Amino acid sequence: MARTDAGPVDRRSFLKGTTAVAATLVANAGIAAAQQPNGTSSRSQIRRVVTGKDSAGKAVVQFDGVAANVQTRKELGTTNTVLWVTDSTPAVISSNADAGNRKIGVEPLPNGTIFRVIEYAPQKDIHSDYETRLRIMRGMGLAPQGSAREHPRDPGMHRTGSLDYVLILSGEIDMLLDDSEVHLKAGDVVVQQGTNHAWVNRGNQPCKVAFVLISAQG
Repeated sequence: MARTDAGPVDRRSFLKGTTAVAATLVANAGIAAAQQPNGTSSRSQIRRVVTGKDSAGKAVVQFDGVAANVQTRKELGTTNTVLWVTDSTPAVISSNADAGNRKIGVEPLPNGTIFRVIEYAPQKDIHSDYETRLRIMRGMGLAPQGSAREHPRDPGMHRTGSLDYVLILSGEIDMLLDDSEVHLKAGDVVVQQGTNHAWVNRGNQPCKVAFVLISAQG
């Protein structure tokens, strides 16, 4: 028998109660770690390191931390993290401002660029219907060109006027075009030259994709 100030306590009951409390604490810690203030999971978070120069011209780290410019759209199954934005070519690299901490549309400004990472949830985990997703895409100003505009093969089908460098960071995803599709895996690269396309994750795990969008013409 164990003993407390209140009297004898059955050892088995004491250990059972202690184990239950410990399990609750571990579970709560896991939830707190996975749910961050901005509503993104720890898995979706991206550490961003930005370098620059100090007053003496020496290379230094200007920013080092979790990228905070994050937008999650559950209806589309996407978590969009903007990392850096430029507004001119050549780009200005003498500023100490955080060029990733600003509101920006889907496409870069003329002569500008956007560096972002998007995490795509598995399609099976997206519960919004076709019309809802199509309405959201239209609200974002995104739609395909040509005959696919009114009834695209996928509600995420769209075209931007930018040149996009795309790198699959993790997972797998399908890139849908007008009449074909390409299956992509981690390490694959796409050069998207202003064509109709959609991203569909038919797998069981999230897929994380890095994009560099460059203002283009043609």
